[in-house]
Amino acid sequence: MRVLYPPVAPYSSGHLPVGDGQEIYWECSGDPGGKPVVFVHGGPGGGTSGEQRRFFDPARYRIVLFDQRGCGQSRPHIADGADLSVNHTAALIADMEKLREHLGIAAWQVFGGSWGSTLGLAYAQAHPERVTEMVLRGIFLLRRGELDWYYNGGAANIFPDVWEQYLAPIPADQRRGDLMVAYQRLLTGPDREVAQRAASAWTRWENRTSHLLPQNDSGVSDRFDLAFATIENHYFVNHGFLAEGQLLTDIGAVQHIPAVIVQGRYDVVCPMRSAWDLHRAWPQARLAIVDDAGHASFEPGIVDQLVAATDHFATGGGR
Repeated sequence: MRVLYPPVAPYSSGHLPVGDGQEIYWECSGDPGGKPVVFVHGGPGGGTSGEQRRFFDPARYRIVLFDQRGCGQSRPHIADGADLSVNHTAALIADMEKLREHLGIAAWQVFGGSWGSTLGLAYAQAHPERVTEMVLRGIFLLRRGELDWYYNGGAANIFPDVWEQYLAPIPADQRRGDLMVAYQRLLTGPDREVAQRAASAWTRWENRTSHLLPQNDSGVSDRFDLAFATIENHYFVNHGFLAEGQLLTDIGAVQHIPAVIVQGRYDVVCPMRSAWDLHRAWPQARLAIVDDAGHASFEPGIVDQLVAATDHFATGGGR
């Protein structure tokens, strides 16, 4: 079974002004002359970490990580009052293009999981000529049924105990209807202590349901929780700023791109139905189902398939 590559440090990094008063953090590691790959993080609002460089052979890849607007090391951060109105999918796609041009990369491999699979697909459909291959995990097509499953009660049938903690910040008289909208009021309201409690509950729900076997649910920090929950919620109440089913409708734009889809069979956050629907619409993409995994990218079977995919593409392998 393949494992993660040893840790590497960035050889360059910086903040790129992308307009709207935003500066996105970026970094490059691995071989400066290697095969370019861009890591598209999840959330939205999750940010990047050094562990994410380890899916790629540093002797063969030029590894690009960046933090999307309002989170991680990008500026301004949600905790510092970043403007949500300029944070939307079209802006993130444009940011990726500005970063690619800034780094002098003609085309790159796109690697993303969960929301990273959403944004990765949206970017590739907008700029297919700039994408050499795709590695996608934990597929999230941002259809209404997917949002309702996870945030409005479907997954509560599997995690009823954790669901009660998700409901706890919401006033009892607001627990009917769209709970994402109820959370939006809490996260963007004037009481920042209330917002922080809501952010922690929202983030804990995802942490506690992402693995096949339960893990420690401690968050990274209050600052991380606030960005993660607030930005995610902003996107999801706005349906990801995508038309319903758009990523499947527009799949023809990327069908020529070599791709691997990696999906945990017992993924509760992004159930396998979405990966299956994507594969049916895009049969040229290879679907790797991991039977002993949930949603998290660092579960052993998921790591094995992701590293196998990046190793395959590093040697010039096609489909």
